[in-house]
Amino acid sequence: MTAERLPVGQRWVEKPIVYDICHVPPIDLNTFRLRVSGAVQEPMSFSWDDILALPCSRLVRDLHCVTAWSVQDVAWEGVRTKEIVDRVIPDPEAKWVFVRGRDGYTTNLPIEDFGRPDSLLAYRMGDAPLRVEHGHPLRLVIPALYAWKSAKYVEEIEFLAHLRRGYWEERGFHDRGDPWREERFRV
Repeated sequence: MTAERLPVGQRWVEKPIVYDICHVPPIDLNTFRLRVSGAVQEPMSFSWDDILALPCSRLVRDLHCVTAWSVQDVAWEGVRTKEIVDRVIPDPEAKWVFVRGRDGYTTNLPIEDFGRPDSLLAYRMGDAPLRVEHGHPLRLVIPALYAWKSAKYVEEIEFLAHLRRGYWEERGFHDRGDPWREERFRV
């Protein structure tokens, strides 16, 4: 495993370690909705079928956890976040994206990171449907940031003009979380 792909303070592990903040409620894909709102021109609600009808992209990226482990070459498939951005058209003052999972977890990230070409709303991982412990049915994947920004069980995305901190950010974690800059905690 190549050291130049490993941010400072990280170690390689074979597979992602699963963390959840609480019990994850079951989901019925027939009633699932991804709500996108906030500082946008076209708020939208996507059914599961709507999501599957969007262009599917595959990417393979390393995953870096703030707890100092990294996994090489995790394969993801799903909808590029840019597809969502292009449909809802964020207002010019939108600077942040706030993401909620059905388990109550939240995270925030800069709009630039949300809309990166390698940011994805994944519904497949490792050539199989996303398993519950990895965020079924929909997980935000932001490979450029620590994995706590890659929220699981995503059901709502809100574009914001001002910073609103998520679960870990309220507890002192960095608002961006770039592993190459070791942005683990707010200074």
